[in-house]
Amino acid sequence: MNKTVRRALAAALVAAVAAVAAPVKAQQSFKTTIYFDYSFFLSNDGPKTSGALDNAFRFRRAYFNYENKISGNLKFRFRYDADNTANITGVNFADSSTKKDDKFRPFIKHLFMQYDNLLPNSSIKVGMADTLTFGQAEDRWGFRSVAKTLMDGYKDVTGASIDATSADLGASLTGSLSKHFRYGFMISNGSHYSHVETDKYKKIMVQAMIMPVAGFSVVGYMDHEKQSGSADAQTYKLDAYFEKIKNLTLAFEWFTYKNDANMTAGNRYDRQGWSLFGRYVLKAKKLTVFGRLDQYEPNTEVGDDKIGLIIAGFEWQPLASSAFKLQPNVWFTTYENSAKKNDIVAVVTFFWSF
Repeated sequence: MNKTVRRALAAALVAAVAAVAAPVKAQQSFKTTIYFDYSFFLSNDGPKTSGALDNAFRFRRAYFNYENKISGNLKFRFRYDADNTANITGVNFADSSTKKDDKFRPFIKHLFMQYDNLLPNSSIKVGMADTLTFGQAEDRWGFRSVAKTLMDGYKDVTGASIDATSADLGASLTGSLSKHFRYGFMISNGSHYSHVETDKYKKIMVQAMIMPVAGFSVVGYMDHEKQSGSADAQTYKLDAYFEKIKNLTLAFEWFTYKNDANMTAGNRYDRQGWSLFGRYVLKAKKLTVFGRLDQYEPNTEVGDDKIGLIIAGFEWQPLASSAFKLQPNVWFTTYENSAKKNDIVAVVTFFWSF
């Protein structure tokens, strides 16, 4: 084989590899999102602000997202998350004490396969995937960098668990039957993405979204999971979204969590809450204002335990790119229990995406 033929074959091979590799590379995406805060306590006599460090910088969350779209219907996602929630890294057996590590630790948040249109206008996800519980509300709120939505942040605010998670191991089917109706089903371990399964019971989630007119939608959600042979738990949730006026989003979110294992003086108690929030774009890709009002009820059988939360702020995007946003906001927490003083915290959130 002479040099001319070899060169021609080599050039053809390089061209073929490039032709195959180019579209594959184009189907892959990498993205990092970071929430970085500076907080300052404007009050110092409430349960959250008394006796604590009154100003601090902190990285609250960091996400690394990789997606690969294999074909028009098949996609994979791998997402790393990180926070610094004091991980236990060692045990001193002499005195049974534990050692904690506050370093920013990564963990897997999403690891799933997604296949679209096996059924018309549908998506199937299998693996460690996002749940149906509060994704719709989070999309309307639009400021996960500032605060979690009502159910997502319930335990952070009240200290009481409602067994709700943003991701879990399982399988889901979501889709639409028409422009007026969307649906979702999911079966998962129920142990959340951060814990292994410890029982034989599974969590079943169902969601229906109705859009009777343009700009208005209602979402109903429920889930069920057995806690033991004789105890069940259910969540019922109802959202309403108003998006008919340009640049304005208004939303209402309500839920109740019923668990047979939650008992006070022989009676089962429920945990409830509601949230009213909105945002308005004053100038596209430049300035948005937002506000939120929440109420939390940790125990329906106990009085004086309600907690109120008001969040208000604005988002300023100083650059043409959305890679950097500044989100100053204030949190005002109130307590039905008169023995607890109000908490007021000012926060400057730096949102980075690259």
